[in-house]
Amino acid sequence: MDMDGSRQQQRRGSPPEASGRPRTVPIAVTPEGFWCCPSPAALHKSLLKNPHHHPHAKHAPAPPTHKTPSAPPSRAPSVQTAPSVTDDPAPAVTDDQQHHNHSQATTEAPAPAGGQQEPPPQQHKVCVGFGRPETSDLTVMLYGKEGIAVRMSVHRDVLSQSSAFFAQRLAAAGNPAPAPPPCVEIHDCDDAEIYVETVGLMYCDEAKHRLLLKQSVPRVLRIMKAADALGFHACVTSCLHYLEAVPWDGDEEERSVVSSVRRLQSRDKDDGCNYYGGVVTPLLKRIASDDCLRPPSDTFASITEMVLTSTDDRGRREMKALVLNLLKDSTRSHGVGVTGGDGSPPDVISSAETLYSSCRGCLDRLRELFAEASSSEPDYYCPAVVTRRIALETDNLLWLVEMLMLASQRAGDGFVALWSGQAELAASHARVPAPSRHAVSRVTARLLVGVGRGELLPPRDARLRLLQVWLHPLIDDYAWLQRCGGSRPSSASFDRRLVEDGIGQTILTLPLEDQRSILLAWFGRFLKLGDDCPNLQRAFEVWWRRTFVRPYVLRQPDSDAGDVSPAP
Repeated sequence: MDMDGSRQQQRRGSPPEASGRPRTVPIAVTPEGFWCCPSPAALHKSLLKNPHHHPHAKHAPAPPTHKTPSAPPSRAPSVQTAPSVTDDPAPAVTDDQQHHNHSQATTEAPAPAGGQQEPPPQQHKVCVGFGRPETSDLTVMLYGKEGIAVRMSVHRDVLSQSSAFFAQRLAAAGNPAPAPPPCVEIHDCDDAEIYVETVGLMYCDEAKHRLLLKQSVPRVLRIMKAADALGFHACVTSCLHYLEAVPWDGDEEERSVVSSVRRLQSRDKDDGCNYYGGVVTPLLKRIASDDCLRPPSDTFASITEMVLTSTDDRGRREMKALVLNLLKDSTRSHGVGVTGGDGSPPDVISSAETLYSSCRGCLDRLRELFAEASSSEPDYYCPAVVTRRIALETDNLLWLVEMLMLASQRAGDGFVALWSGQAELAASHARVPAPSRHAVSRVTARLLVGVGRGELLPPRDARLRLLQVWLHPLIDDYAWLQRCGGSRPSSASFDRRLVEDGIGQTILTLPLEDQRSILLAWFGRFLKLGDDCPNLQRAFEVWWRRTFVRPYVLRQPDSDAGDVSPAP
């Protein structure tokens, strides 16, 4: 990047390094304390724009000692080149010095994160260089993709003290001073920009504070990966502290953080070390509890109870929608229908008994409200507060039914049996004014739609009892259901066609004799009520064909074969 003289002079006037550190930091440093390293794309662009850089050819396999490039640090005045901290011109490199540098000892190492791999079969060019060779005693060469190469003139004591990887490589090199500075080569570096920045952090006493400045979570994850590959444990710990404190943006970023941290934790255990255990555990507590692997059932029961006892209409409505949507997402995450992959209910609803208990409480309160409403002196008069409470308990029941259907099909079928057994409640239904009672028939309509669409599969006796107990009250309330359905929220709107199809399909699942009795009773009600009665003509047509047409068709082959059938 371009830096004018004033900014460079300002950097030269920065506070001196701590004792034991080199006086001249061999890197370009941003105001935040990081190396000014361009991205890999910028490095490649610099390579194309600067053809005068010296090429670095692939090492020959025969000689035991490999060669290193002798080009000085890149000082091209472009945004792709990071200048040194100092402004002094680099000394000219003579042919003798080039020959001397080519003969110096080198240590070639694969990328720490990439395993032991051969150098890429391509030529590299030094796109950018960091530091001043005359003030350093170690050269680090990073060979990345697309021919990118980065040279860093650094200090072996700093890297050896900070990085286990460099300590091992430099110990293997064994070059005592005042021998020529060794060169450590890292091939197949997939993230040269971050590797340069990570090496720069080895010169910072407070890497944690540097990381907290203007760094995004994805970039910190990249730094942590490079630092872990280099054995830079202090930097990895700082990254973990940062990730534990910073908010994560969305599910995808959370998955990336957790995946990286768990991979770090797993390898830490495999190596028999415990470098990061004290930091990883608090970080993972953000997404998992130590008490149990599955959410406790009493937590869900507490949430359900708070929603059911809410006194604010808007808050209750929004929280019902929120919990229901979260349960739907939970069931979809299991991947097999509405249950887990092993047939068990979702983790959130570990037992349907909690919901059944809430349903029984709603039914008990409905019976009390119906008794209070039917005891009113004037005919067809009911206090407004009672009407409102009936509507509230009905809405609560509908919410519980939806959650039971999400928990498992068996749980939903159980509620069909529970609702069809409320003969006492259905009997008192006729004594309550229609404006107050009609909301209860919405429960019946929802169950019939569920059976008609195959969402619920209760046994035949439960289906028959449901129709026998609750179809007549539903027809009585049908006009009010249509009248009030359009003024309700979209989640509680009344779809006449859907309800009529559900009633008809449920009737047609019964034996033919039961179909006959129920449809003939409907036929008489429809002739009296017209549009105020469900239109079950499609179910009636199917029953008609089954009763009058299909038996005749089935007898045709017998008559063709010579069987004499009695005349109709």
